Amino acid sequence: MSGDLKWNKIMGAGLATVFVILVVKEGSAAIYYNKTPEKMGYFVDAPEEAAGGPAEVVLPPDWGTVLPAADLAAGEAAFARCKSCHTVNAGGANGIGPNLYGVTGGPVMHMAGFAYSEAFQAHKATNPAWTLDELDLFLTAPGRHIPGTKMSFAGIRDTATRVNLIAWLRSQGSTGMAIPAPDPARQPGAAPAVPVEGAAPAAGTEPAAAGDTPATPPAAAAAN
Repeated sequence: MSGDLKWNKIMGAGLATVFVILVVKEGSAAIYYNKTPEKMGYFVDAPEEAAGGPAEVVLPPDWGTVLPAADLAAGEAAFARCKSCHTVNAGGANGIGPNLYGVTGGPVMHMAGFAYSEAFQAHKATNPAWTLDELDLFLTAPGRHIPGTKMSFAGIRDTATRVNLIAWLRSQGSTGMAIPAPDPARQPGAAPAVPVEGAAPAAGTEPAAAGDTPATPPAAAAAN
């Protein structure tokens, strides 16, 4: 008789345990009930790209407008990042990069005796002078503009900083370089110019011909 009671107690305890588990489960489901959303995921309000739409046109600086208004003090401050490789004083010695005095508006590879890289020599064959645009492109991303250059400078992405730097470099022995007239085609909102065969290039867009004065950078000339 006692044996039957023992098994009854064991079965009763098991049933009680199952009952408690079911009660806890259903109670938790009621307390922490989550309503299924009608639409899954999160909405991100992002404008759709126009299918096949034209890429945004970035106009080059209008040198006739930005150079006269440039902040020379800010340009000198920007040159601080170039001092580890370049000097800019008249008659200064070359460092890791060439001395940059009078480089703006001068020829590419302006410093005789400096060991420029083969990449620079090849670039000079098609772009012999540091026009303002050439200088601007180089300072933006030296390694992209002249692939293979030994210059490790990453570049300056901010346009205003580049303009100030170029203006300051011009003040260091290159003030004889004429500033081009303002170009309405480079003003904000202007439509990109469509090149016409035989038409003269815009100021600063092509390497200067023999006798003309083009432009160079701290980092640009520094390219080696």
